[in-house]
Amino acid sequence: MPGRIEDYALIGDLETAALIGRDGSIDWLCWPRFDSDACFAALLGDAGHGRWLLCARDADVKVTRRYRKDTLILETRLESDAGAATIIDFMPPRGNASDLIRLVIGERGELRLRTELVIRFGYGAVVPWVTRVAPGQWQATAGPDTLELYADVPMKGENFKSVSYFSIKAGERVSFVLTHCPSHLSPPKKPDVDKALSETEHFWRDWVAKGQQAQPWPAAATRSLITLRALIYSPTGGIVAAPTTSLPEKIGSVRNWDYRFCWLRDATLTLLAFMNAGHFEEAEAWRQWLLRAIAGSPEQLQIMYGIAGERRLTEWEVPWLPGYENSAPVRIGNAAHSQLQLDVYGEVMDALHQARKGGIAMLETGWRLQCELLEHLANIWEQPDYGIWEVRGPPRHFTYSKVMAWVAFDRAIKDARSYQLDGPIDEWRMHRARIHRQVCEQGYDSQRNCFVQSYGSTCLDASLLLIAQLGFLPADDERYQGTVRAIEAGLLQEGFVKRYDTQVTDDGLPPGEGVFLPCSFWLADAYAMCGRLDEAQVLFDRLLGLCNDVGLLAEEYDPVARRQVGNFPQAFSHLSLVTTACNLAHANKPAEQRSEVTMLTRASAQM
Repeated sequence: MPGRIEDYALIGDLETAALIGRDGSIDWLCWPRFDSDACFAALLGDAGHGRWLLCARDADVKVTRRYRKDTLILETRLESDAGAATIIDFMPPRGNASDLIRLVIGERGELRLRTELVIRFGYGAVVPWVTRVAPGQWQATAGPDTLELYADVPMKGENFKSVSYFSIKAGERVSFVLTHCPSHLSPPKKPDVDKALSETEHFWRDWVAKGQQAQPWPAAATRSLITLRALIYSPTGGIVAAPTTSLPEKIGSVRNWDYRFCWLRDATLTLLAFMNAGHFEEAEAWRQWLLRAIAGSPEQLQIMYGIAGERRLTEWEVPWLPGYENSAPVRIGNAAHSQLQLDVYGEVMDALHQARKGGIAMLETGWRLQCELLEHLANIWEQPDYGIWEVRGPPRHFTYSKVMAWVAFDRAIKDARSYQLDGPIDEWRMHRARIHRQVCEQGYDSQRNCFVQSYGSTCLDASLLLIAQLGFLPADDERYQGTVRAIEAGLLQEGFVKRYDTQVTDDGLPPGEGVFLPCSFWLADAYAMCGRLDEAQVLFDRLLGLCNDVGLLAEEYDPVARRQVGNFPQAFSHLSLVTTACNLAHANKPAEQRSEVTMLTRASAQM
């Protein structure tokens, strides 16, 4: 069985990523891209579906781990009465090839270790042909993929696995290098392990230092920024929502989705996070990815795209994988890519608006594309959609979707005025005012003094916590404060915020899931905007306490089982952590940047 979700750490080379358990087993790796087939898929099955174990042979070994400061280099320390050693796991930023390096350093006495390499291409289905190429070098090939293994200790075949049993003494070093290459090409040269380690360390520390020059960051926010950088597919600038698929939102449920794609609704927070941290290259790359992905007919705008902007994300199920802790089905692709979700129009317009404000130059073609998107939005914003949560039940008039349609027109008006851009401003003003009136009339429950999930509904929705951040209403508006109070009363579970109540909202799936972590960060942001700073800090500190021992967060948290659930690590969770950290402690507060009003202002939202 795989470990608990929070037992994993992440390493990556800026084009893909691997998950390493506390037990020393790499249970998930898609090669050569985030969205490629996995060659280690034990995370969604068992060891027979592919993994790479490196651990002590003795049961009484104490295991601790950490990331080397300001890097994505994982250090796992093994210690017993007999001896101590450290395993260093890392993937150098991609050069000519993709390398996964495991280095064992003996520190005291002598430890007995073992490694077990099980390569299974095609999400655990395909057994490769393994050959010994030279002393210390093996090759595993199947179809288009080849993995080249270099090992400092003898390996042997055993039941379709490559294994080694060895000991390490103080002062000794043993290295393993696993390299991916297309099977039709000659394998690349073995990298110099020490040089690769040094260059990887310098890359990450230099990157972090550039951000620290912009403003000092708390350790949790720095780790989140490193995680976000690791989830960027460097060749294109696209950022995956998570490097995994089908980790369940509830153990044993069918709420299992593929998150190895790029969602447009993450666009604005991604830009602000990187710009506020001084990482303008990443912000610019993300903006350029966004423009390329959405280019084309406005009628064909999708909510998500592949990491290079691919549009066809066909969803299918993997019958031979039982799923994480038997949470079936395992899904590849994501059918939600074809849904109508009106909020993404507002997200795109807000992201490009924030890019202009941040000094990232815009091309004229970008503005023309925005104008065409708005022309299309003007014709469809009154339609029902599937909402921010991508429900697989019937479409409806989600309040948050309409608010984001308002955001789209609002940001276009502001850009046209501020940057002397041509556009039908009077028409946009008309749509903006009409949407605002409609939301306040049909999305608001006057008897309960709160906004509701959809027109005519009595259900609550945590996305409505964002109304003030988006500038739709000021934070001191009684309707917004009433919404915050209603969500506190109706959506809190063990002090954390549910997206909505799956027992009463028909989302097309069986009820039950964990609390969606970004929603709790949104509540902390709402507290800050409402002047409830002490409560905001307390909630933020509780959320930080959910991070695992190396600072990573999944999509959700099960407060009953006290476990992280959902895909891992989740970009949206870490973006939300960075955002709340900024709102509480930094000069550049995303809540103020997006709403364009000072917290607790009584200035009326523009109509």
